[in-house]
Amino acid sequence: MASLSDFAATRLRRPAGLRVTRVALQVLGSAAIIVAITFAGYRHVNATTMGFAYLVAILAAASAWGLIESLAASLAAVLCFNYYFLPPVLTFTVADPQNWVALFAFLVTSVLGSQLSARAKQRTREAVERQQDMERLYTLSRSILLGDAEESVAHGIARQIAQVFNFSAAALYDRATGSIYHAGPEDVPEIDERLRETALKGTLFQDAGSNTVVTAIRLGGEPMGALALRGQLPSDTVLQALANLAAIGLEKARAQESANRAEAARESQDLKATLLDALAHEFKTPLTSMKASTSALLSGVVADPQARLELIAVVNEEIDHLNRLVTEAVHVARIEAGAIQLDRARQPLTPILAATLHSMESAIEGRQVKVDVAQDLPQVSVDADMTVLALRQLLDNALRYSPRGSPIAIQAERRDGRAVVCISDHGPGVPAAERSRIFDKFYRGSNARSTHGTGMGLAVAREIAHAHGGEVWLDKTSSEGSDFCLSLPFDGAEGKTS
Repeated sequence: MASLSDFAATRLRRPAGLRVTRVALQVLGSAAIIVAITFAGYRHVNATTMGFAYLVAILAAASAWGLIESLAASLAAVLCFNYYFLPPVLTFTVADPQNWVALFAFLVTSVLGSQLSARAKQRTREAVERQQDMERLYTLSRSILLGDAEESVAHGIARQIAQVFNFSAAALYDRATGSIYHAGPEDVPEIDERLRETALKGTLFQDAGSNTVVTAIRLGGEPMGALALRGQLPSDTVLQALANLAAIGLEKARAQESANRAEAARESQDLKATLLDALAHEFKTPLTSMKASTSALLSGVVADPQARLELIAVVNEEIDHLNRLVTEAVHVARIEAGAIQLDRARQPLTPILAATLHSMESAIEGRQVKVDVAQDLPQVSVDADMTVLALRQLLDNALRYSPRGSPIAIQAERRDGRAVVCISDHGPGVPAAERSRIFDKFYRGSNARSTHGTGMGLAVAREIAHAHGGEVWLDKTSSEGSDFCLSLPFDGAEGKTS
């Protein structure tokens, strides 16, 4: 079986053979033009006119094809001019020495003219190629700087280089990660070791047989990687420009990664500050009630045993409230750290809803809360505490964004093979401009009835739902209220209902 290098060499030989055939045909064509001009002017025009006609044909051949074709036309023109127009005619003998001078001058003029014309054509071709290279480099630079959010930067650079410059293969080695990214129609795994070696030594490797080049990628100091190309290779200038663009792209990605880490660290500090502020606010209410109750008991002014029992009950209730707040704060911190641990169990949904309402008694403030659970709803496989926490966030959101006296509706039903709990309020709805942001961390809607809160509620509910394999979404919203829904998985025991 032929190797990749043999295949590449065969591809190179075929175009070379085609070029030789094309040049040979053009040489014959240029000679044929001279012969045609000769027969057209023979016995009809003088030697001077024929000389100018030959010069025009030679320059045309140089302009249209190149130097080799124009030299062939020059030689044919000298022979025809000598044979048909210099005495004695119809022989290659030159009788008059002055005609030798004229013939030599004609030959020199033809050759110089063809060389100048061919050189001008070559410069024009090089200028066009440089312009094309500049356009490709500009396209490549835009592609690298804009990038694709769903694709790694290094792989995107290799793909764009192969695509823009039509290389049969391109490979990029990122020394920082140790990864090699391949692109292009050909697969060249044998180049991997050469890429690592080039990045280590900072050298240039070129293989004319396989039409492959490997160059180091630098940006200031030590090589940060290597770039391998196979196909119609560019000039040294373009190759260096490609390496520089790849280096800029990799450095940009590293700078962005560092900025993201810094932003994540800043957001983590903001989260800690926000949570501490929210906890301080939430803890203040039960602590105030406990302080007032214990102060009254210690002062001795409450002599009625029934009143003393009521104060002790208040203290006990607020202790439970504080315990729930601490537990919730721990859960939120774990969720934000990405360390959600679920303790799943098969259980009906009704007790979970009851526990949610019990934990929110003080926030409900005597509102009417209507609960409707479908009779045929199977048991769910969930972590009860985490599910209560998620439902608390949705219920708290409904309370914050609706009038104090308005009712709240909770409905649980089977939908698309899952248990879906929807909490409906009679608030002003979610403005269209805010619907894409309501699940973002720290975001608080403009219609919030209260000013305190972390802005983490819906984000926490969504993370808990995702951990269970479910989802949280805004089901519908209008000026008459909003419905937020939470989906939970069944445990597979369809016969057990809640």
